[in-house]
Amino acid sequence: MNASEFRRRGKEMVDYMANYMEGIEGRQVYPDVEPGYLRPLIPAAAPQEPDTFEDIINDVEKIIMPGVTHWHSPYFFAYFPTASSYPAMLADMLCGAIGCIGFSWAASPACTELETVMMDWLGKMLELPKAFLNEKAGEGGGVIQGSASEATLVALLAARTKVIHRLQAASPELTQAAIMEKLVAYSSDQAHSSVERAGLIGGVKLKAIPSDGNFAMRASALQEALERDKAAGLIPFFMVATLGTTTCCSFDNLLEVGPICNKEDIWLHVDAAYAGSAFICPEFRHLLNGVEFADSFNFNPHKWLLVNFDCSAMWSRQPVRMLRLKKTCLVSAVVRRS
Repeated sequence: MNASEFRRRGKEMVDYMANYMEGIEGRQVYPDVEPGYLRPLIPAAAPQEPDTFEDIINDVEKIIMPGVTHWHSPYFFAYFPTASSYPAMLADMLCGAIGCIGFSWAASPACTELETVMMDWLGKMLELPKAFLNEKAGEGGGVIQGSASEATLVALLAARTKVIHRLQAASPELTQAAIMEKLVAYSSDQAHSSVERAGLIGGVKLKAIPSDGNFAMRASALQEALERDKAAGLIPFFMVATLGTTTCCSFDNLLEVGPICNKEDIWLHVDAAYAGSAFICPEFRHLLNGVEFADSFNFNPHKWLLVNFDCSAMWSRQPVRMLRLKKTCLVSAVVRRS
């Protein structure tokens, strides 16, 4: 495909996309297909000769669309509201054309700096504490993750690295393995399953704190668990508080559990994946009170803010710890390959 055909086919694709969005309410929301439906309908191996653009679009309609769950249908009420908009689609097209790989400032200065500035914009809209912002070379800062699950894992690994370094600085004879077997993280029993998965990937114990009658984590239950685990010789180091649980949109009490985490030197990660967008509205901002006690905070603009998946916004008071974590992972990968 040359530039001339790209222009023509691109316009046709935009028309197809616009027609899809305008007529989405006429499509069956949930596909009426059985697992494995697709394989018999497509070749077993990649074709030797290319198909025409028209044939590809026909296959999309006849083969792919019957298996698509239409998340943007006005009749879709499952999971959570996922965002989409024509400006976001156009932005995706431009990003695809530029093909930027922004893993460092040198790889693409505009990419790195635009993300930093936009995350500060978004943080200010939420009225996050200034400690989370990067402006004027502050210590805090935000980055875009792929999902809230990824953000929770990154926060847990950063917290794990922090506590290991702290304990080894005080007692150099301690091995990482000896510390790891005693580490314990916490979350509400209403937290998303990705929190449990982060604990499994991070190789640490994760304990669920019983919620109250409003499905919220409270200080008394957290304090009881901490005292019990410390008496057993465990090392509490990480806690996830949820603002807007996936199951029922309940809110953990940050104003209660936050001070406890600060006192016990426990990394507090706030997962507001589902409801975080609402905090932009002044009438809902009070639900974020207590975020000043957090070490990291995350929510998903790709749910309510008309931004295409995937865009999960994460802030940290000390993003340098995230950078150290990435460097450690990179060195480990190089060692393994060599």
